[in-house]
Amino acid sequence: MAVRAGVVVTGSEVLAGRVSDRNGPWVARQLLQMGVDVAHLTVCGDRPADLTAQVQFLADQHVDLIITTGGLGPTADDLTVETVAALYGRELHLDIELEGRITAIVERWRSRLGSVADSEPLRAGVRKQAMVPAGAQSIPPTGTAPGVAMADDSGTLPTVLILPGPPSELQSMWPEAIESAPVAAVLARRTAVTEDTIRAYGLSEADLAATLRTAESSIAGFGDLAITTCLSRGELEMVTRYEDSAAGAYSGVLALIEEHHGAQLFSTDGSTIDDIVADRSGGRRIATAESCTGGMIAARLTDRAGSSAYVVGGVVSYANEVKIGSLDVPAAMIEEHGAVSEPVAARMAEGALHRVGADVAVSTSGVAGPGGGTESKPVGTVCFGIAIAGRPTVTRTLKLPGDRTSVRALSVTVAMHMLADALGDA
Repeated sequence: MAVRAGVVVTGSEVLAGRVSDRNGPWVARQLLQMGVDVAHLTVCGDRPADLTAQVQFLADQHVDLIITTGGLGPTADDLTVETVAALYGRELHLDIELEGRITAIVERWRSRLGSVADSEPLRAGVRKQAMVPAGAQSIPPTGTAPGVAMADDSGTLPTVLILPGPPSELQSMWPEAIESAPVAAVLARRTAVTEDTIRAYGLSEADLAATLRTAESSIAGFGDLAITTCLSRGELEMVTRYEDSAAGAYSGVLALIEEHHGAQLFSTDGSTIDDIVADRSGGRRIATAESCTGGMIAARLTDRAGSSAYVVGGVVSYANEVKIGSLDVPAAMIEEHGAVSEPVAARMAEGALHRVGADVAVSTSGVAGPGGGTESKPVGTVCFGIAIAGRPTVTRTLKLPGDRTSVRALSVTVAMHMLADALGDA
């Protein structure tokens, strides 16, 4: 790829883990989708020396574009513009028009709040945000902080794009920021890149790696493919980025993977299991009956926009009395088999099917840990049920690895795949 970028996320609160970084991954994703290779993503505190070191590091890596996020506010520790300007040898000057624009925004906020008095510190904060490095292009604020785009006249430093820290402000500013003249000039050099994603379930990273080693030695042009693999929540994802000239190599790799692992592949077009469940629902209504997952399956299903078309509702039957009273599981069955058993999982799914009035229902009952396990049902034992109107109920028991969080997350993945399979077969 002809264009490489680095991203610097600033903020001591991010570095300390008090706030999760939502900007770095978002910016990186936007760049990758535009065909820009993201070489580095770093986080540093609000100290000028640390930010200078990060920007200089990226410059030493010969990236074409540096994007910083954060440090554009009115307070004393918001020093990104000043710090970058100093590194680039630029004086700051007051942009009168920008100052007026920020003042108008602040005035609107003051009128809504009715409690923020005008003051010299407030005006000083506005002036601080309206200071722009000489020769740089300011980007209109979406909050009160404008962005800044600046190219290095000497050509020894990368073009830099300085963006605000609040994710909503950054994302709103993004379209205009990438159209600014300094950034657009860099992006004009990028080449067209295709990104393809395949997803597998039940496939290990080691097995996929072995197949990729075979591809490396047998497929011409394999080295032109940028392949990354990631195992998350029980699913294996392989993302491949390549230029048009390497399309044939990717086709060869895909064919080899399908030959070796076709039974484990559930998507070669980037579709997620959530997409597949939605596509296969076909107007059928889904219900959930959850014990160990505590509503996580219902949350996963309804997290998708438009899910009201196929999700009816569910029951979180954590206690046995709820399984009995709300899902019609016989008390004698729980006494005989235990709450974590396939007979109980089956009756939970059937109870949800009838009580909620659905066409398909999925259930979970398990030992998520850390306590509660026995020799016959250790921590990680989870029973699943799938009930479909007019068909025999399907059950399954798995021993899932990891701690409580992992067992619950993996259980949701299993349930989603069982739903997709059931809807596909129905």
